[in-house]
Amino acid sequence: MPASKKNLRVCKNGHQYYKSSDCPTCPICEQERKPMEGFLSLIAAPARRSLERIEVKSLQELSRCTEAEIAALHGMGPNALAKLRAAMAEEGLSFKEKS
Repeated sequence: MPASKKNLRVCKNGHQYYKSSDCPTCPICEQERKPMEGFLSLIAAPARRSLERIEVKSLQELSRCTEAEIAALHGMGPNALAKLRAAMAEEGLSFKEKS
């Protein structure tokens, strides 16, 4: 299997980076955006962006969602779900029960 060719790209902020996929996300911008603390700092960028897209910014907001709703989001895998469950448990919270 041939190696993927990486192309030099420049993001809107002027960062230069190489990517072999069509993904437009600049890894340098993503690293700068990553929270230094809080539950969003525990999960990978795709999972974090999915929560940001649905405007979940706190564990209290997350507790209003069912686990199935969150699991269905792009980038939300078993690892991210486990970290979210643990962070919620530390605060005495849990996912909303299915109705």
